[in-house]
Amino acid sequence: MSAALSIDLQTAILQSLPQPVIVCGQEGAIIFANYAAEAFFQASSSILTRQKLSDFIAFGSPILSLIDSVLNRHASMIEYRVQIGSSRMNEDRIADVYASPIPEIDGYVTLIFQERTMADKIDRQLVSRGAARSVTGLAAMLAHEIKNPLSGIRGASQLLEQSATGDDRSLARLIRDETDRIVDLVDRMEVFGDERPVDRSPINIHVVLERVKLLAANGVAKGVTFSEEYDPSLPPVLGNRDQLIQVFLNLIKNAAEALDRTAKPEIRIATAFRPGIRISVTGVSQRISLPLEIVIEDNGPGVPADILPFLFDPFVTTKLSGSGLGLALVAKIVGDHGGVIDCESRPGRTRFRILLPVAKPGDAQSSESEQ
Repeated sequence: MSAALSIDLQTAILQSLPQPVIVCGQEGAIIFANYAAEAFFQASSSILTRQKLSDFIAFGSPILSLIDSVLNRHASMIEYRVQIGSSRMNEDRIADVYASPIPEIDGYVTLIFQERTMADKIDRQLVSRGAARSVTGLAAMLAHEIKNPLSGIRGASQLLEQSATGDDRSLARLIRDETDRIVDLVDRMEVFGDERPVDRSPINIHVVLERVKLLAANGVAKGVTFSEEYDPSLPPVLGNRDQLIQVFLNLIKNAAEALDRTAKPEIRIATAFRPGIRISVTGVSQRISLPLEIVIEDNGPGVPADILPFLFDPFVTTKLSGSGLGLALVAKIVGDHGGVIDCESRPGRTRFRILLPVAKPGDAQSSESEQ
């Protein structure tokens, strides 16, 4: 193999890597950036290679000292969970940074960025999914032990209301209303224990989203400005239409409620195809691909930082009168569809992102046979 061909092969290998890779030379000048690095730093290779690394990362970033340490020690080093962001990037990102010297060229360092965001999202989603399922036993117990005596209490309150007068009638009505509220809460919890198979078929996610937007714009999100950024080439998802409508309507309802005091409330709905995102699931030998991305974003005040990691756990809520079951149910439905959901939030922007698998060619036939 010729030297030129060898260099071309090495370049092709670097370009094929899904992780961002850059090579820095003297004084942090960027010598090479692969395709993944272009997407990561939101700049083309021609722009990157005319800049220094310090132009694309925050001032005082530990990456700069990492490069110096690698050059001084002539050994590879790793810096975990580094915050990467600058005025050139739309958002801060967290990544593990692998730095290695190039022995053949003095002063050159190769940097590989392994973004932690997606790994952390999937880890939290799996934990949240387990927490949602842990409510199943509690829901079954409540349905049996509480709903029956509540029926008796409600019946007694109705009889009292008929014969009572004045304040006593108001108290009897209060007992009835509170009993109905508890029954409604138990009914909502029973959904977590429903393990029956759901009829699914290949669905155009944009049809679902447009339906949800129409319902929300004339109801829970009336007065909110909607914007869409759809990828029209998205393949169908294997799902249940009613359940997916419930998921996105719940998310938009939450967003609209968060925008109650925002001067110019806006909700953005976006879809995209993100190849390369795969997760391992217990009991399945092959890694599952989740390339369909749906984003619901609002410009509200954001989710409190202390609640954000537990947002999809049951009974966690930021609302004074909320039950904390809405997002837990959303996580359960998304999980039942083989997907993951997570939330990024800061003041002025909250983004819920759902990743779903693509419907396979045989899914339409198998779904029809199950009906």
